[in-house]
Amino acid sequence: MAAREALLALADGRVFRGRAFGAIGETVGEVVFNTAMTGYQEVLTDPSYRGQMVCMTYPQIGNTGINAEDEESAKINVEGFIVREYIGRPSNWRAEISLGAYLERAGVVGIEGIDTRALVRHIRTAGAQQAVISSTNLDADALVAKAKASPSLEGRDLVKEVTSASAYDWDSGDWELIGGYRKQDAAVMRDAPFIVALDYGIKRNILRRLVATGFRVKVLPAFATAAEVLALNPDGVFLSNGPADPAAVPYAYETVRDLIGKKPIFGICLGHQILGLALGGKTYKLGFGHHGANHPVIDLRTRKVEITSQNHGFAVDAESVCGKAELSHTNLNDRTVEGLRGVGVPFFSVQYHPEASPGPHDASYLFDRFRKLVEAFPRYGVEAMDRVIEAEAARD
Repeated sequence: MAAREALLALADGRVFRGRAFGAIGETVGEVVFNTAMTGYQEVLTDPSYRGQMVCMTYPQIGNTGINAEDEESAKINVEGFIVREYIGRPSNWRAEISLGAYLERAGVVGIEGIDTRALVRHIRTAGAQQAVISSTNLDADALVAKAKASPSLEGRDLVKEVTSASAYDWDSGDWELIGGYRKQDAAVMRDAPFIVALDYGIKRNILRRLVATGFRVKVLPAFATAAEVLALNPDGVFLSNGPADPAAVPYAYETVRDLIGKKPIFGICLGHQILGLALGGKTYKLGFGHHGANHPVIDLRTRKVEITSQNHGFAVDAESVCGKAELSHTNLNDRTVEGLRGVGVPFFSVQYHPEASPGPHDASYLFDRFRKLVEAFPRYGVEAMDRVIEAEAARD
């Protein structure tokens, strides 16, 4: 049977013709590209992609199929999926279902057979923008008009769509070849440092890495207040990743503002941006964002370069946090802010994803840093961050 035709129409009028796979239908979202060669299932289920359609730059997608263990949340979060060549017959011992069947089951529209290299080059020049994928309406002009009329991510609060409805405990650690994800021993966890993770769209592998680092973890919804967090008397607070515009979630950065200095804080991705806003800083939208598993970042103290996994369309303005935080990491591609650190205040944050999934593990040491910061806080108070960095410098 002949493949069904589908169109990808961008708000600026560029149109790509391809073939439908996954669900048949129509979808709208901001089109971005991801440069990872593997990990498409983790990309699909990352809540940070809510509101976006993802184009994978690697030409063949679907080879390894789908399995339940590699999901980063309970559902697919992308609005649509764009690939050069869809491979419908997976070849991997862990595969349980094909990518196409997975998308179809979730009602997610996909398009294959387009020139993804041309699309990516266009996005790099014209910027990430609203777009429509349709396999039910092939009127290009109508689809372009629909893309133009759809709201951008700026000013949109999508955190409310992906945060947990209620608090919950998490006790699953790293994955093992025999046995899968390891549950932590309850007796051991009773004596472990206790942290609260604020869920702005948290990835499961972040929670696994926190548990594997030795933390007892309770997850709270994004709407939790500082009073509710402090009432639990945690040893530390973690700020998670999440989607869209950080400036559109004032309830989040107002809560963090009231926690700074009272508890050790570690933020990743959106959590990093929210921390920047809580400090009185500003954020701005990038031209086409950073999405992939090969972004070089330099630690400004050690001058070491880490290859990192990233997924964000906004960034913290460096000048706006000057004097309020120390710039700890920058992106070697465009010099944007990749890390902040408190001086005389116990917090640090990174724009990238040290938990990977997918991606390299160069930055996994940051979870150990958080553990050391939490352990140092009872003794050194607001100077704990300085003490941890001094100890790291002595080891280097």
